[in-house]
Amino acid sequence: MTLQAQSRVFVAGGTGMVGSAVLRRLRKDGFTNLLAPSSLELDLTDQVAVRGFFDAERPEYVFLAAAVVGGIHANNTYPADFITSNLEIQMNVIQSSFATEVKKLLFLGSSCIYPRDAPQPIKEECLLSGPLEPTNEAYAVAKIAGIKLCEAFNRQFGTNYISAMPTNLYGPNDNYDPLNSHVLPALIRRFHEAAQAGDEEVVVWGTGRPRREFLYVDDLADACLFLMNHYDGPGIINVGCGEDQTIAELANVVKEVVDFRGRVRFDPSKPDGTPRKLLDLEKLHTLGWRHQTPLREGIAKACEDYLRTGGRTPRVGVDTVGGSLQSRAEAGTLPRP
Repeated sequence: MTLQAQSRVFVAGGTGMVGSAVLRRLRKDGFTNLLAPSSLELDLTDQVAVRGFFDAERPEYVFLAAAVVGGIHANNTYPADFITSNLEIQMNVIQSSFATEVKKLLFLGSSCIYPRDAPQPIKEECLLSGPLEPTNEAYAVAKIAGIKLCEAFNRQFGTNYISAMPTNLYGPNDNYDPLNSHVLPALIRRFHEAAQAGDEEVVVWGTGRPRREFLYVDDLADACLFLMNHYDGPGIINVGCGEDQTIAELANVVKEVVDFRGRVRFDPSKPDGTPRKLLDLEKLHTLGWRHQTPLREGIAKACEDYLRTGGRTPRVGVDTVGGSLQSRAEAGTLPRP
């Protein structure tokens, strides 16, 4: 099943980092019949509104990229938001896709679905084979539920809902919030601010020893379109670059790109999270896809985006419950309403 330029495509979460990258890729390839309402136009946590949207617009293909996301601090502080709003978004979009006979849906999960101490690199078969990392358990449980929801519809009704598990992402339209962002955008902000202020040091959470894999978001968008066209398997599929580095090594790369001349100090009183998280990409590589953007090049592009946007802190709180949750789902920040 291959998308055509005239296919009617819904990108859920189209104003977020991943969704906007998917839209950029689709437009680059000549797609013009695209649906990507913002949270002001469609609250994905509102079941009635989502069903009404699907009934009216009748998308043929769906990229489910909307999610409430954040780093260790956000996951620890707002677990109820992470689990409830992600479950609502997934249930509403997937159920409405089924009700309106969407041809194919791509659900984007996360590498945090895997057990904290999974063998490295992590194969897709490791799902549910051990305990999760406690600091992001609520988010992981919600994403696992989304995977199982897709599998259940496929098994019971013969739908074609596939699930991709991306590694840590970064790039244009990221969330650079000082507390609630992921590690790489947080480092980009800290090093830029320290360089501009003439500070002598930058403090990085944790010991610096955990290892992480990072994928430039436009590479993920390329993989999403590739999988929508070439993958119909029943199981989940990992998406990454196949390389990792310690947080200390990552911090030094950001330091060099930003040209910060001070020192880096690690704060071991702050949590490290999972010791290592590297994905096994044999399944994806066998299909013929590989990433294109080297880490240093990608970080340089992300720094350009940070400077261009002034350190984007996404909007929050369109209305008291649904709108604020969905704006956070697209934006990736979770301050209290």
